[in-house]
Amino acid sequence: MIFACSGCADVGELADQAARKLSREGVGKMFCLAGIGGRVSGILKSAEAAQSILAIDGCPLDCTQKTLDLAGVATTQHLRLSELGFEKGKIEVSTAAIEKVVEHAKRCL
Repeated sequence: MIFACSGCADVGELADQAARKLSREGVGKMFCLAGIGGRVSGILKSAEAAQSILAIDGCPLDCTQKTLDLAGVATTQHLRLSELGFEKGKIEVSTAAIEKVVEHAKRCL
């Protein structure tokens, strides 16, 4: 399962777009982080049964990871885009940026 920040900042958009691409490519399946925060039972059950979970955060606030932690969902991998050199408010969400995140995520899994 893949959960990603989809926040209003550019790094949130990048995290979201990378997660969608990973899902389209069959690397994992993107699920709704808001469903975790809203404690939607079906999404929580799916997350609890998942063999692996990748959390993708755009910035050091780690909203994705913290949301999963608060719901008691254990992640197997955590990817923070700021550690890849993407700085909040200073990037362009481009095909090259998305691909960089996707390739790094694939190596994490």
